[in-house]
Amino acid sequence: MTILEAILQGLIQGFTEFLPVSSSGHLSLFQYFTGSSSDSSVTFSVMLHFGTLIAVFIAFWPTILGLIREFFAMVGEIAKGRFSFRQMNGRRRMILLLILSILPLFVMLFLKDTVAGFSADNGIMVEGFCFLVTSCLLWLADRCTKGHKKASTMTPRDALAMGVAQTFATMPGISRSGSTLTVGLLCGLDRSYAVAFSFIMGIPAVLGANLLDLADSIAAGEPLFSLPLLVGVVVAAISGLASIKLVNYLVTSDKLRIFAWYTLALGGVVLVVGAVEQLAGHPVQQLVSSLFR
Repeated sequence: MTILEAILQGLIQGFTEFLPVSSSGHLSLFQYFTGSSSDSSVTFSVMLHFGTLIAVFIAFWPTILGLIREFFAMVGEIAKGRFSFRQMNGRRRMILLLILSILPLFVMLFLKDTVAGFSADNGIMVEGFCFLVTSCLLWLADRCTKGHKKASTMTPRDALAMGVAQTFATMPGISRSGSTLTVGLLCGLDRSYAVAFSFIMGIPAVLGANLLDLADSIAAGEPLFSLPLLVGVVVAAISGLASIKLVNYLVTSDKLRIFAWYTLALGGVVLVVGAVEQLAGHPVQQLVSSLFR
């Protein structure tokens, strides 16, 4: 992999991880057309996700630090027998709701290889269909009335609903941020709080999935350190930080329809191109991949 490919994939991962357009779908398209869908591309994708996790920690560090401190304080009270559900503050409720939101993801432990196969196969029809699903979700989100729920009023049902949405977002082309934000807004969450909860709930989910993939890569003998990989991670972190700020602005200013149109158009184009590729023997893939050799 060249430095240019690393930079391009880092930019794709960084911006599309948080913009509601599906980073996995875009990376899958890039890797398909450049002919880089392989075990090494999976390893590179995993490391890029670590770059965007760095961006989440930077963007929400005050909130994350407060949650970490509250978590240990809560554990201390439980150990001393002083813990009370009725007297929980907003941060403590948020911790329990975040834990609840990741429970549905355990189902994906049994489907991980199947889902990964959609990104590594020699086709893009699944990605095209999933982009259309993302478009529908964003149209719903754009039409939601503004809610007011925050940590003190968000319910366990709301957290579970967002967790289920995150489970479906493991498919390439279904946006994780788009699906969880849509469900959060439909549940009546305050828009800024929905953004924060959506991104923070993604930390254990993305970290857990990537650690599993990383273990597979190590077992397969894939190299984990190289200059292109390091460049890609740095680019993903920087562009991811910019993307988080942009998403917060777009959600609070009711501009999600921009990405609804984008994913609708992209999904349609990908389905058409994917059908032509299958029937004609992948001529576009051969042409594009030759440019990167």
